[in-house]
Parts: sequence; structure tokens; C-alpha cells
Amino acid sequence: MKLWAALSNAAAGWIVILRGEGEWRDRFALTAPGLVTALFIFVFMTFLAVAFASMSIGMPSAGGVVAAMFVLGLPLTALIVALLGTRMALKGDEPLLPVLVPGVYALTAFLLAEGILAMIGGPVIMLSWLVLGYMLFRLIRVSTTWNAGVAVAFAVLTVLLLVAMRWALYMLSDLSGSSI
Repeated sequence: MKLWAALSNAAAGWIVILRGEGEWRDRFALTAPGLVTALFIFVFMTFLAVAFASMSIGMPSAGGVVAAMFVLGLPLTALIVALLGTRMALKGDEPLLPVLVPGVYALTAFLLAEGILAMIGGPVIMLSWLVLGYMLFRLIRVSTTWNAGVAVAFAVLTVLLLVAMRWALYMLSDLSGSSI
């Protein structure tokens, strides 16, 4: 039940982060094994999301599952690219784990929320993007020494990267079916 404890601690930690309180670090395992646990939970949830989405049409092949999990994993790529890019642009040496570990848990919650909102359909999905952006802003404010402007830029960049990568994959998949 260590995974359940990690999830409940992460939920409690995120409540503390969103409130702006100072003891959030005690709720997360800000170590390499803590990051592996968060990534395992994220991958497991992406697999469950693929399985749930496939219930009405049947489970895809192994390659289809991997491709769908890759697409669902794009928020993680966006977080890492934005974090490393911001850190490099600021020429800083902020530690990565205090952002990555809670960030992966936030992306797991985002994955679930976006999937539920997708069933409703339409522009309501943008609500999950706004909430994710706010969560990333709060995370950067409590976990780094970056100012509010940099935190806003980081959150916006991460969400834009997420949307742009998905849009690019959508356009590429549409081109592969056309007869150009």
C-alpha cells in the first residue's frame, strides 16, 4: 500500500501548496525513488485511461496502447522541457526534484480531470488547462526562488507546449491519412 500512501501524501501536499503554506516538502518524497514512484503512478494512470477509453471499441494492440500512452504522456514532456528551458534561460541551478515530483502528481490529476472533461466535450477541456497552469504557478512559487513573472511564464509555457505538441501530433496524423 505504499502507492496509496504516496497518493494520499501527494494530495495532502498539493492542498498545502495551493494554500501557500510552508510544510509541503514533508508530504512528498523529493528523492530519485520518490520521482520513480510518481512516474510509476503516472504511467499506471495513463494505462488505465487508455483501457477506460477503449471500453466501447475494444482494447487496441500493444502498439496502439503504447502510442496512446505516449500521447497521454506529453504533459510530462512539456513539464520537463519547460522546466529545463526556464532553468537554462535563467542560468540558475534550482534543484529539479522539488518541482518534478509534485509536478508529476499534478499531471496525474490533470490527466484524470482532462479525461473526465473530455467526456463532456467542447471547450470545457480548457478548464483543466487553466487549473494545471495555476497549479504549476503555485508549485514554482513555493519550490523555487523564481519571481512571480517567471512562475507565470513557466506555467504558460508548459501549458502551451502541452497543447502545441498534441496539436502537432494531430496534424501529423491527419497528414499521414491524406493522399498528398
